[in-house]
Amino acid sequence: MTREEKSKVIVELTAQLADNANIYLADISGLNAGTTSDLRRACFKANIKLAVVKNTLLEKAMEASERDFGNLPSTLKGNTSVMYSETGNAPAKVIKAFRKKSEKPLLKGAFIEEAVYIGDDQLDMLVDIKSKEELIGAILGLLPSPAKNVITALKSSGGKLSGILKTLSQKEG
Repeated sequence: MTREEKSKVIVELTAQLADNANIYLADISGLNAGTTSDLRRACFKANIKLAVVKNTLLEKAMEASERDFGNLPSTLKGNTSVMYSETGNAPAKVIKAFRKKSEKPLLKGAFIEEAVYIGDDQLDMLVDIKSKEELIGAILGLLPSPAKNVITALKSSGGKLSGILKTLSQKEG
């Protein structure tokens, strides 16, 4: 690989690091072609981009990035694959599900919404992280639903405006 080609790859990796809030580093070495294909398929279904990278180029991209990856570059030894996802816990779920059939992939580390996690022992915790959408859904589930009140009012009042207003005023009081 020429110096220009390496520079181009570093620029592309730096852009991918900037464009993704959730980045997992995993070791998939030793997987045969069929198992690797199964992993790629599982990632595709979960909307995760999986790419094998050269450690030195990824490390230079991390250095060039405006983000603080903490100790994550220290995990760049041996075989490294990068998993990019819009959902923070999606790669962890894929890894955990895949490990029911195989020893790999092993989690080297993750960068999730500015937080850094190092080591395979973090996998269970990462699976349990709620995405922004899941948190919003949980919060909304705890709030009384105005739409539910309106629908209940419509059903109980026979659809007459005075009945709807009366039912809603009783619910508020």
